[in-house]
Amino acid sequence: MTDSAQKVYIVDDDAAVRDALAYLLRSVNQAVAVFESAQTFLDHCAHVPCHGCLVLDIRMPGMSGMELLQRLCEQDTALPVIVITGHGDVPMAVEAMKLGAVDFLQKPFRDQVLLERIQQALEQAAVQQQALRDQEIIHQRLGELTPRERQVLTAVVEGKANKVIASELSLSQRTVEIHRSRIMGKMQAQSLANLVQMVMQVR
Repeated sequence: MTDSAQKVYIVDDDAAVRDALAYLLRSVNQAVAVFESAQTFLDHCAHVPCHGCLVLDIRMPGMSGMELLQRLCEQDTALPVIVITGHGDVPMAVEAMKLGAVDFLQKPFRDQVLLERIQQALEQAAVQQQALRDQEIIHQRLGELTPRERQVLTAVVEGKANKVIASELSLSQRTVEIHRSRIMGKMQAQSLANLVQMVMQVR
């Protein structure tokens, strides 16, 4: 299941291609936004959060698709990219995948193939967005811990027993137990394994 707020962003300098792809996607009720250049897309995403996937042409005047992909890679943008390319651009498309593109299609391609690849990319994007939301929640919960609770948490994640933690922090075992209970509550952890998993997720 993909997020209803997701969009497919099309970046291609060929107006006919942009229009055809936009028409195809809208015919299956998929939200879409089109851009005639890599720079206009970057400018858009600088002001509006972009969620979904990007269908990107490689050869464009000005900033090329490869250069845009490099910029997105440097910005650590969690936006799956599908590269579309002419027959002579396959080596370039392979290089694009090394930069993080999730797929590439050679022109001309069948509509159904593109739709399937886009659906896969949107599902991947939804998973990535959920992971980012989960990380934000975990960071918020970690921020509610006291300095002492953070010390205890670090020791717990390292697998140390209450007795060892108490000795290292000059606390009684009962105090360590109280801290652990409060940590579990603040982190909303269902088990010790769940607590460790959350901490590892944001490391």
